Amino acid sequence: MKKELSTKQREELLNTLKARFEKNMSRHKGLEWAKVYAKLQANTEKLWSLNAMEETGGEPDVVSYNKKTGEYIFYDCSAESPGDRRSVCYDHEALEKRKEHKPKDSAINMASDMGIEILSEEEYRALQKLGNFDTKTSSWVKTPSEIRKLGGAVFCDRRYDTVFLCHNGADSYYAARGFRGSLKV
Repeated sequence: MKKELSTKQREELLNTLKARFEKNMSRHKGLEWAKVYAKLQANTEKLWSLNAMEETGGEPDVVSYNKKTGEYIFYDCSAESPGDRRSVCYDHEALEKRKEHKPKDSAINMASDMGIEILSEEEYRALQKLGNFDTKTSSWVKTPSEIRKLGGAVFCDRRYDTVFLCHNGADSYYAARGFRGSLKV
């Protein structure tokens, strides 16, 4: 699969990212679009992943900057779990385990194909400090290996103005559960 955007796609994506960045300054206080833009221009291969995040309904935006690594961190900032990433089980093993009514894919497979990482519980909670996300949906998060070994997986959502970490069988899937990702640029 070709992981490169056309000039027109790049321009459209960069315009979308700039508009979102400027509209949501509270998510990235102290950061400047010009510096983010320069970093994106120097790492154009990351634009493909950001575009995949955008096309699947994630609405990626800058949420932090790592001074040690010099990387900007993008998270999916859509109000609800990205629409085109729902109804998926947790990982490939869980997908293979299902004998009938298999979902189209798994969260871990999709994230890998997109070149992004699924959010951890800690990252998910950090995102929730920037706004109210997943008030009607839920999102799979990285599951500790001890839980996954036993067939489970974890997800988070926001209800009653509280962020909950919940569990399910890794092979389960629901129309209102997807996943959120992160990308370092």
